[in-house]
Amino acid sequence: MSRTRAAYWDPEGTRYGIPTWWWRGAPSGYATRRQLRAAGLRPGGQPVAAQILWRGVGGTRVAHLYRLDLARPKRTATPAQRVAIGKALTARRTCRVCGQVRPYYIPLSLGECLDCTNPMEAAA
Repeated sequence: MSRTRAAYWDPEGTRYGIPTWWWRGAPSGYATRRQLRAAGLRPGGQPVAAQILWRGVGGTRVAHLYRLDLARPKRTATPAQRVAIGKALTARRTCRVCGQVRPYYIPLSLGECLDCTNPMEAAA
């Protein structure tokens, strides 16, 4: 076992407080949030069960792990929530000045569509 891996080897959690493994060294039965999401699951309110540590840009990086047996299925949006999301996304594409719905999101820094910001370019 290399020194780097040995530095992050703490399966009992005595050094770091929770069980800790090196990159790609965790046993099965644990997953990150991203892995849970890919499997159609969510942590479901459970605390962080373990962690992975590795050297990365800017120092030591961490990935929290959750137990798969305590994970719950992802919730799906209700039809009313889907309608509300659609309205919110349409509002982000609607220009406040000309009122047109654009195929892109209106930049928050401008507060208006690109045609209203540069009327000379739109006329050309």
